[in-house]
Amino acid sequence: MEPSLELIEQLYREAVREAREMSPEEKLAAGAELFDYACEITLAGIRSEHPQADDEECERILEARLALGRRLEAGR
Repeated sequence: MEPSLELIEQLYREAVREAREMSPEEKLAAGAELFDYACEITLAGIRSEHPQADDEECERILEARLALGRRLEAGR
């Protein structure tokens, strides 16, 4: 069973309300947590794409992807 549009909109409004109530320090910490979470998800994908790679190699691939993202952002 998929969530209804009404439920999705309600969850979105709650998330926005919670974000607006956060202090700047909490927002900064949340940003760091989200970045760490995104890196963990990306590392899981890298491990899946490169099952032979050890942790060090996976970290190098992640760093290369992050560097590419920075270059693409700078080129805008």
